[in-house]
Amino acid sequence: MRKKLLVSSLMAALVAMSAPATAKVDAAEAAKLGKELSPVGAEKAGNKEGTIPAWTPQSQIAYKPGEYPSDPALEAEKPLFTITAADVPKYAAKMTEGHKELFKRYPQTYKMQVYPSHRNFNFPAKYLEETVKNATRASLEGVDNPKGAFVGFPFPIPTSGAEPVWNHRVKFRRSTIRRYNNQMIVQQNGKFTLTKIVEDVKFYYANLNNATPIELKPGADFLRYLSETISPPRVAGTFILVHEKAGEGSEGRSAWLYAPALKRIRRAPAVCCDNPYEGTDGHQFYDQVDMYNGVLERFSWKLVGKKEMYIPYNSYRISGPKTKYADIAKPNHVNSDITRYELHRVWVVEAENKTDQRHTFKKRVLYFDEDSWNIVAVDDYDQQGKLLQFQEGHPIQYRDVLAVTTQPEVIYHFDSGRYFVTAMNNEDKPYDNTVVLKDSDFEADTVQKRTSK
Repeated sequence: MRKKLLVSSLMAALVAMSAPATAKVDAAEAAKLGKELSPVGAEKAGNKEGTIPAWTPQSQIAYKPGEYPSDPALEAEKPLFTITAADVPKYAAKMTEGHKELFKRYPQTYKMQVYPSHRNFNFPAKYLEETVKNATRASLEGVDNPKGAFVGFPFPIPTSGAEPVWNHRVKFRRSTIRRYNNQMIVQQNGKFTLTKIVEDVKFYYANLNNATPIELKPGADFLRYLSETISPPRVAGTFILVHEKAGEGSEGRSAWLYAPALKRIRRAPAVCCDNPYEGTDGHQFYDQVDMYNGVLERFSWKLVGKKEMYIPYNSYRISGPKTKYADIAKPNHVNSDITRYELHRVWVVEAENKTDQRHTFKKRVLYFDEDSWNIVAVDDYDQQGKLLQFQEGHPIQYRDVLAVTTQPEVIYHFDSGRYFVTAMNNEDKPYDNTVVLKDSDFEADTVQKRTSK
């Protein structure tokens, strides 16, 4: 008996050592929020060179029904300069490895048009207030078990590599949303095939309409998601249902898949990690949706620090209705004439695949915009350490609700030369944040009944 107790104690100690809890920041550190730091933890001041301005938050404005996000003043600007392949040595220190690889592969066509930097991204007042409070009340056990956070970004002053990922995962978006998500697989010659998906999402955490704020903690839903594939015909009628939670393994996500061929909805534990998203022909893993989502447990996460980098920003042109999908899809890479880059500070996080956990990627390097916590780029390395894929998110702000998202998102496949573009609605409808969604809309039985109508 004594031997069994000793073994149990040793096992408990090992578990505790493998999943340390990150400490809340102290009151003195948290007091910087709203002073030298913005309420979400960004440096308020610009850089000493004046190439990055001070934070000047956007005020909320109204959109007309059916109107797409835009910022006419920014869209009228001209580039400050253009980076070509010949200029890479001069600017390499402020580039992702993915961008450098694009210059290396396509020196005649790839370029980065660099515009004046603007730091206007903002969030609703209540979300900012709760973010400041979270600095001293939220903590993270291991990488998948946050607790003590309510409404806002849980970790505005990060102390570990997993914390920025949680900020990204629970960023403010709305209370509900219907997204018209058009995706395309682009061949090396620029030809593409289009997939149309409608996505409904109900947010539980970061929902400003909740009478009682919901804590971010293991086992509690922080959003529910339902997608329906509309076309092409071979995958039309596919539904994916997800209850997204904090927690490890199955505790962190419950998922179901309805396949038209089977005519029934079933539990789908494979809706996770590096399994291909249905209908993408292997060009997007489930954990690449929204740049990164799902459990963190397959990686060790390191907070590298903050640096200045050229990243996509204020991408209203590439995401707007005047730009057609054929305008975006060009041979080898998206059309460099309609992308916009600015110099900003980003948080850099490195994720290393654990030796006892399977994943296609051995290493990921993620870049987080300091003003919105959106992941704007990811360098993805294979198990031999070679750069296999590069993800690029083009952020815009929905100024009517003060939410920031990446639209579109691109995944470059360096092994095949193809690339995948998702989160496009240029030729579809604007996102609808007035849609009324009930909890019951996100139940497996409801989806099954919906398919039989």
